[in-house]
Amino acid sequence: MKRILAATAATLMAASLTACGGDDGGGSDGRTTVVFSYWGSDARQQLTETAISKFEEKNPTIDVEGDFSDWDSYYEKLATKTAAGDAPDVMSIEIRGLAEYSGRGILADLAGKVDTAKLDQDVLKAGQVDGRQFAIPTGVNAFPMIVNKATVEKAGKKVPDDKAWTWDDYIALAQSITTETDGEVWGTEWNRNPAFLEIFARQRGEEFYKDGKIGLSEQTIKDWWALLQKISATKAGPDAAQMNETGTKVDQALLATNKSAFGSWWSNQLTALSKGSGQELDLLRMPKAPGAATGGMFLQPAMYYTLSAKSENAEAAQKFVDFLVNDPDAAAILLSDRGLPTNSEVVAAVKDKLSPADQKVLAFIESVRSELSTAAVPPKGAMEMEDVLIRATDSVLFDKASPDDAAKTFISEANSALSQ
Repeated sequence: MKRILAATAATLMAASLTACGGDDGGGSDGRTTVVFSYWGSDARQQLTETAISKFEEKNPTIDVEGDFSDWDSYYEKLATKTAAGDAPDVMSIEIRGLAEYSGRGILADLAGKVDTAKLDQDVLKAGQVDGRQFAIPTGVNAFPMIVNKATVEKAGKKVPDDKAWTWDDYIALAQSITTETDGEVWGTEWNRNPAFLEIFARQRGEEFYKDGKIGLSEQTIKDWWALLQKISATKAGPDAAQMNETGTKVDQALLATNKSAFGSWWSNQLTALSKGSGQELDLLRMPKAPGAATGGMFLQPAMYYTLSAKSENAEAAQKFVDFLVNDPDAAAILLSDRGLPTNSEVVAAVKDKLSPADQKVLAFIESVRSELSTAAVPPKGAMEMEDVLIRATDSVLFDKASPDDAAKTFISEANSALSQ
């Protein structure tokens, strides 16, 4: 992700952060308008607009204005608005941006302002910075291995025992699937998502971030790159150039186009992957290093709802967020689009409405929950991390830098971003 906020830091510090709309008492007609910013696909926009209509039906004196953007432009647009003192009343933020935005005084402390009693309290803590509740998780995700069992079995192979398989087992199985299908289907696709590296590192007892800096060792980073190189070199999966062509969009995933048997994606993307492939997909634990004490997987808020610290419509905005996280009517519309709800009563109320894929995600997370830790909020500067990691990874995979040099460069650039 581009470093959006750095360029506007001085402006942000000086700006008078006031939201759009009237005051809590409403305008001259007694109505209050709440501006809600969010990103996503056309499908998410449609779901969100339906949820907004339901909220307005239940709260006839409040209008919610959806401020929608695609992912590529979202943070740039949000940074411009907050710098201009025009912060939306309710803002969607992801975990990498939470420390950044809360640290600049943009976000309100939501403690006691939104009912969180029935939310998963461990996940709720992932919305805190320095002990203050700046964000309410929309729902939770895991980053599992996803498998097309029919493709595996068609290649004459068996789906592995995910409690026991290793990275070498994974690569060997994927290689054999590529071979058995004469290259028509890859054994696995792969990606450069930091979540992948984080799981790999956690299996070695390392944290992605530690004490405000990168907690990864150079060796672990190099070993992860060696894993990606081995996938390509053995034809278990495509090379870097081919993987770059598929991008990071779920509709372009090799799993979604039936060109791969395995792949790692966020759990709330299973429905889109399944719809794209037209086949049944399943979730597995990620492979594990031999002798690892943990599988390294974690629960992470899919994203957050946050409120502007200077919203003139705070009470109405709080009601809207409360509706989104606690009302079964909202959950029945949004389902798992922003991750599985963390309110257990809401989940129970909408469970039968979940798609078969979503029900699989729910069952999977419940089955491995005892093995999952909750993601910690990364330090300021984490919004840059994916871009920094991708640059360093590509420099190795395209033979532009040695792993030794690239690892040093990654840690240096990453720590520099985190220190600003």
